[in-house]
Amino acid sequence: MTPAASFPRTTVGGVSLSRMIIGTNWILGWSHTGAAADQMIRRHHERPDATAAVLETFLRAGVDTIMGPFAGRDSLFAAIRTAEERTGRRMIIVDTPPINVDDTPQARREAEATIAESKRLGATFCLPHHSSVEQLVNKNSRTIDRLPDYLAMIRAQGLIPGLSAHMPELVVYSDLNSYDVETYIQIYNCAGFLMQVEVEYINKVIWGAKKPVMTIKPMAAGRVSPFVGLSFAWATLRPCDMVTLGCMTPEEAAEDIEISLAALERRQPVLEGRSSPNRTAIMST
Repeated sequence: MTPAASFPRTTVGGVSLSRMIIGTNWILGWSHTGAAADQMIRRHHERPDATAAVLETFLRAGVDTIMGPFAGRDSLFAAIRTAEERTGRRMIIVDTPPINVDDTPQARREAEATIAESKRLGATFCLPHHSSVEQLVNKNSRTIDRLPDYLAMIRAQGLIPGLSAHMPELVVYSDLNSYDVETYIQIYNCAGFLMQVEVEYINKVIWGAKKPVMTIKPMAAGRVSPFVGLSFAWATLRPCDMVTLGCMTPEEAAEDIEISLAALERRQPVLEGRSSPNRTAIMST
């Protein structure tokens, strides 16, 4: 299996991004299954070289965009630099920092400092974490109170603003009020995992969004196979939208790339069959 040299791309805020985005949950240790899996991930990626091998696989396929909360992640940054040096390609960082959204002068200073740190770390995009922004949602007025203040802070740092959303209301209200954002993050998977409303409605929200959407958790944190999860995502998104996925090894990255390219090209993926101690006759052909 030889991945293509340039994965399909889209444009967000004037910046060209790969439509596949590298997620970091399966690098930083957030499995969404349990503490044992979290520890397994962290042990595997405690050496930057293990992470660099995964990132190198993505970069060689033209997947050059990575998403996550990057503050304090020295090992991840070391891996990014190593992968960049090995491939001669630069990684585009989508930072999702939690910010203090309390309505006080001190909290505003803290938010500004967090966003300035995002800039210092080399991010291109800054999308405040959903856990912060969702505190500002007012369902009665269909607004996101004081959001323009934080978006202005992001613009002041020369970063491109967006919104990380688990609540679909963030996308709907942002478009309704023409807030200064260039993209959205939205959970989207065929299992409905962590989605606050049914899959069909989220599909409607994404297709109605005024800006490109970065979808996350396409494999429902391992609850569906890559073939099922990725095939569904690519088949039901717009050409401008993106799919964010995480994995632990270069081999997993290569499989995910091949499955995704096959889905986009409307062909069967070229993959090895699953191992089994006693395959049926039909599976062994």
